[in-house]
Amino acid sequence: MNTSKGAELPRLTTESRPVFAADPSHALRDGPAIRRVLTPAGDPAWLVTRHAETRELLRDERLGRHHPRPASAPRYVDSPLVEMLIVDDADEARRLHREVRALLTPQFAARRMRELQPRVAAAAQTLAEVFAGREQPADLHASFSFPYALSILFDLIGVPETERGRCAELLRDLGRVGTADEPPPGPGPLFALFRELAAAHRSAPGDDVLSRLVASGVPDDRTAALAATLLFAGLESVVSHVDLGVALLARHDEQREAALTSPEAMAGVVEEVLRCGKRSGSVLPRYAGEDIEVGGVTVRAGELVLLDFALANHDERVFEAPGAFDPTRSPNPHLSFGHGVWHCVGASLARIELAEAYGALFRRMPALRPAVPEEQLVTGAGRLVGGPEELPVVW
Repeated sequence: MNTSKGAELPRLTTESRPVFAADPSHALRDGPAIRRVLTPAGDPAWLVTRHAETRELLRDERLGRHHPRPASAPRYVDSPLVEMLIVDDADEARRLHREVRALLTPQFAARRMRELQPRVAAAAQTLAEVFAGREQPADLHASFSFPYALSILFDLIGVPETERGRCAELLRDLGRVGTADEPPPGPGPLFALFRELAAAHRSAPGDDVLSRLVASGVPDDRTAALAATLLFAGLESVVSHVDLGVALLARHDEQREAALTSPEAMAGVVEEVLRCGKRSGSVLPRYAGEDIEVGGVTVRAGELVLLDFALANHDERVFEAPGAFDPTRSPNPHLSFGHGVWHCVGASLARIELAEAYGALFRRMPALRPAVPEEQLVTGAGRLVGGPEELPVVW
């Protein structure tokens, strides 16, 4: 974060930084609950700095992915993936949001998750065994976290084995934001692949997201966009929290051992990693569909609002000693999966993935730990989602 002299507003950035250091935007928590900032793209926005106001706005349907002039809407970052989700009609945006949730929620129902858990556990154990045979140090991010989360999502969405390599390549750069020197990669090639897959699932359906969407009459273009967005969102979040959780558990022996012997303790670990693992890179950009009074200010229709979950999850008004890693914290009302109308439909699957990953890794490699000092673990620069760009480990 830096300050623009002309506008005298703090400017947020997506620059690389140590993963466990407080993001510069955390200094803004001592000020108003909602305040003006400049986004990494240079546009004005409202940044919500506290838990209560973030939670309130997540329940407010006046805030959404709609703007009367999408092409000229203020941007959080330069990303075609983010911009393509903006529509010009508030009622249509709300209708589409409800429709998508209705279509996707059955894929994450309790029965479905019970069926998936053994497959998730088997994937974690298999990959942990393969990883343990690598030469040390090895990059956990590239050789475990990424392929693990990706394989689960490929199964859920319905990406066949023959297309997984191509899909993974198209995904790798999709989270990169644009700069003055280099435009961001567009989602076009990935969408084209998912259009092909949608057509294939129409003639040979299975028990997966793509089949459900095409069977519900969703056009191929929209099916492709939904599947690609679900894949990107679910992948980046799980990958980063696997990495961050391993780094945190490696320096908390007592909590780690408890988690390996108690499902309840492991559940507490997962929730606390979700709460405190990320110090930046958890921003949800939304637009006000009409004037909204919140935190003592009026957000005007069309203005950009940034809901920063990392800030909300470290709000000392809600969490005692918010910088401490405490898996026994109860209650733990973190907002990493959003809330209300913006609660993540895949939250239950993500929790299963994290618990199985930590268990498989530390049971197979009890001494697993980062191979470099903590300050050398840094977030990837110019990425939509904050998390380590690599995690060299030894065991």
